[in-house]
Amino acid sequence: MAIDPKNKTVLQLVGVVAVMGGLAWASVPFYSWFCAVTGFGGVTGVSEQASDVILDKTIKVRFDASKEPSMPWEFKPMQREMTLRIGEEGMAFYEAYNPTDHPVAGQATYNVAPFDAGGYFSKIECFCFTEQVLQPGERVEMPVVFFVDPSIVDDADAKFIKAITLSYTFYEIDLPEDAQAALASDDDAQASVN
Repeated sequence: MAIDPKNKTVLQLVGVVAVMGGLAWASVPFYSWFCAVTGFGGVTGVSEQASDVILDKTIKVRFDASKEPSMPWEFKPMQREMTLRIGEEGMAFYEAYNPTDHPVAGQATYNVAPFDAGGYFSKIECFCFTEQVLQPGERVEMPVVFFVDPSIVDDADAKFIKAITLSYTFYEIDLPEDAQAALASDDDAQASVN
């Protein structure tokens, strides 16, 4: 059975649209994975403990926040910058607020600028490691614990860096199954009361 050329063109266009939609949906997690694996784009390192070496040399760390246009949260750093000795553990907080009347889940992606500093900026604890769910009207303070690896002073390109900017972008994601189940049981309980 031969396919009509018009139908073949329509099928090809539908296939292209489906592939492009799938690529767009997977782009944020794929990009995050790629950057974490390769260190591309100023992606930071992860450490289980702080550095055991602290230098007398200081570095300024700046904090930045943004969100995708459709993300309804308010999101900002609670401090704009801090100065630490290289190797010293620092803790900064970001604030997120859900002004909507329904739960919203989000996931943060991050990077460090300048890019040469990305491999030397290590996080010990971060809200970006897990998805976040904020209930209606909920406001939270989310910590990030970090240090700048002392080996930065041995890098020919990075040793002259005086300031590092840590940037986060929050994206809305689907509610996790447990949050959806809790929301459904609350709706069922409310319906039985009425």
